[in-house]
Amino acid sequence: MQAVRYDAYGAMPTLVDIPAPDCPDDGVVIEVHATGVCRSDWHAWQGHDPVALPQVPGHEFAGVIAAVGRDVTARRVGERVTAPFVCGCGRCEWCAAGEAQVCPDQSQPGFTMAGSFAELVAVPAAALNVVPLPDGLDFVTAASLGCRFATAYRALTVHGRVRAGDWVAVHGCGGVGLAAVMIATALGARVVAVDVSAPALRLAAELGAEVLVEGGADAVRRVVDATGGGAHVSLDAVGSSGTAVASVSCLRPRGRHVQVGLLLGEHATPPLPMGLVVARELEILGSHGMAAADYPAMLELVAAGTLRPDLLVGSVIGLDQAGAALAAMSRPAITAGVTVVRVRG
Repeated sequence: MQAVRYDAYGAMPTLVDIPAPDCPDDGVVIEVHATGVCRSDWHAWQGHDPVALPQVPGHEFAGVIAAVGRDVTARRVGERVTAPFVCGCGRCEWCAAGEAQVCPDQSQPGFTMAGSFAELVAVPAAALNVVPLPDGLDFVTAASLGCRFATAYRALTVHGRVRAGDWVAVHGCGGVGLAAVMIATALGARVVAVDVSAPALRLAAELGAEVLVEGGADAVRRVVDATGGGAHVSLDAVGSSGTAVASVSCLRPRGRHVQVGLLLGEHATPPLPMGLVVARELEILGSHGMAAADYPAMLELVAAGTLRPDLLVGSVIGLDQAGAALAAMSRPAITAGVTVVRVRG
């Protein structure tokens, strides 16, 4: 099959011919129709999040089941499906409890195994990890759900416990941040979007953000002023020391900070203002994707048109352009929205 692969950290990913993946006995092989280009893949490519080399990146995908393992009974060839970027083992107490996103023996396409910048990708433990797609959901839109959108959805609904009328601050309006703006607005929240990019802020406004704040030294004060004392819920959707500290600092008493962006390298241990955490009784929460068992509620909202992830897709490219798109993340973005690779169709 054809796949985009990098052989060393920072080396330009190239389109190559490699063997097709074997089908796990308990899993499936999916013919990839579309796959997202995500900053998490960029972090792995840069070596911030070490992976085995060579590596095929890609962990947001949608397609059609091409093969099923001998132990699989609930899935069939030809089904339109997706899968979360965290695949649980299907055997541990966490998977049994529906918390596969924290499975100690998890696997991740593009990180612990070959990913979806390819014509085919294998998914283990199909009974736990494979998610059927609604008939009306196209593959490009479905591919944008698997990491950023699903992570934002769970961050707001489970961790943030967002209610109608809450103020939600979103620090960083990339893919996951823009998804958070859309989802929070759909939940009836009032959203403050914070970013250094004017195009990103404009798109955040189109998606429902009520207040736009240009990131900088006075961003926290401006969020606190706009929300009448601080946000009820704040997300760091970037993953930097500065945005993590700002997210915590802009909360009102009893507020909830949700860390969505990966904190890697020099940003791994940000100097969070724990004095504020204690004095205001703030909650600090992490969000690591969403288990397949939680997808149906999100997909119902997508099917009903309440959530429009298609509006987040900024550009659609071919598989031969995926390596360059990943490398482009090393430079400041000049446009907003999610890039999706159309592999087939």
